[in-house]
Amino acid sequence: MNCLQPLQVFLSGSFFRQQLVLKMYVVEDKGGAIALMLAALLFLGTWPAVLTLLERRGRLPQHTYLDYSLTNLLAAVLIALTFGQIGDSKHDMPNFFTQLTQDNWPSILFAMAGGIVLSLGNLATQYAWAYVGLSVTEVITSSITVVIGTTLNYYLDDRINRAEILFPGVGCFLVAVCLGSAVHTSNAADNEKKLNDSSNEYQNKTCTTGDQELGKDVSDKDDIHKDLENGVSHVSYANFNVEKAKAGTAEFLIQLEKKRSIKVLGSTTCLGLSIVFFAGICFSLFSPAFNLATNDQWHTLKEGVPHLVVYTAFFYFSISCFVVGIGLNIWFLYKPVLGLPSSSFTAYLKDWKGRHWALLAGLLCGFGNGFQFMGGQAAGYAAADSVQALPLVSTFWGIVLFGEYRKSSRKTYVLLVSMLSMFIVAVGVLMASSGHRKA
Repeated sequence: MNCLQPLQVFLSGSFFRQQLVLKMYVVEDKGGAIALMLAALLFLGTWPAVLTLLERRGRLPQHTYLDYSLTNLLAAVLIALTFGQIGDSKHDMPNFFTQLTQDNWPSILFAMAGGIVLSLGNLATQYAWAYVGLSVTEVITSSITVVIGTTLNYYLDDRINRAEILFPGVGCFLVAVCLGSAVHTSNAADNEKKLNDSSNEYQNKTCTTGDQELGKDVSDKDDIHKDLENGVSHVSYANFNVEKAKAGTAEFLIQLEKKRSIKVLGSTTCLGLSIVFFAGICFSLFSPAFNLATNDQWHTLKEGVPHLVVYTAFFYFSISCFVVGIGLNIWFLYKPVLGLPSSSFTAYLKDWKGRHWALLAGLLCGFGNGFQFMGGQAAGYAAADSVQALPLVSTFWGIVLFGEYRKSSRKTYVLLVSMLSMFIVAVGVLMASSGHRKA
């Protein structure tokens, strides 16, 4: 017991509750909940940038998502075996292993339903980032999540959040969404102007020669399959070699299209936006489903059966997320969508280029979701939905990693700063609405 005393003293602060004996760690302080939500905001805003980076480098999204799914589940297992298992089990707050044997299937099904819709949403956004762009995809999906999901959570939580602050925060987020759409429109016009102003000499030299090389690689399906079986994800890792252009130039846009795994030039706007809206609806439902799993507002559990603690619910949530993600992406290996080349499970196992980044993305998403749910259990899931301001983080990474908005017009820069400023206001107001859940 003496060896655990320093750890117990450290964890006995305002962030955690501790009885005379070591007990499961439960966040119950408002300050601790907000700290967790801020960490979730950082993690959930970063992992999309990592997957976008891999797609832009030519790695097949099926390979990336399979790697991501493994560590995403690992994060949930680690949370369950640490925060959910350490200490004695109590009747009203059983530990992880105790709850695995209890008759709480209604709550388990709610948790697993939340995992299914989240997995579908994440899978959809993986393709939407290529068609619509990282920043705009995150803005639209987050806005749908806030408008639908936050409203549902407010009523499920018995209105523990302060409505006079919560709903103005939702309004601020919607203003930011409008600004984000304006940023996308302005930036798209800037890119179109760059391409139109590009010299005919460059276009003839680069587009003709480059497209011939690219077309040779892509049109020969046998060669692509052979490359995949040897562990090469796509043409960018094979024979394509062009001098790197400066970010923000027409040359950069042309080279990016040739190198990335999902080809988007010539696609209709409706296709990308349809994928984005589907993802947004999925994202708006997973948090309310998790809320029902942990608080049983609809009284589906039998008399005397304790509610699922957040760690156990997150475990079941992640199990269903894992099964859907693995199953669909193995199917997409052999039956790809949106013009991607077919692959195989053997090719996936041999494809090590960028695997460490995909595994990191899974950990970031897993711990980000876990921290969001832990904060929501204490302060209310409506306030925890403030992490949907993650486009603030994603836009930052988009600018730093991908050179988004480089060499854009003054109008685009003004709109960009306005959007980021409004996101800062939105996340602050939503967090300020957090209440305190009664024991």
